[in-house]
Amino acid sequence: MAALVRPRDGKMIGGVCAALARRFGTSATTMRVIFVASCLLPGPQFLLYLALWILLPSEKAAKPAW
Repeated sequence: MAALVRPRDGKMIGGVCAALARRFGTSATTMRVIFVASCLLPGPQFLLYLALWILLPSEKAAKPAW
């Protein structure tokens, strides 16, 4: 499993769905659809997204080879 970090590429808003998709081996689109569908249910999904956006570290930029 990949580390849980927000990617620099492939993100739409905060990169949380892309990070979760990478972690669980699914596509980012699938994770986004699951998130939007879960927002129709009662619960703190939006607050959880905001918390993950704040708490998950951003992926570091690739260092130059020289």
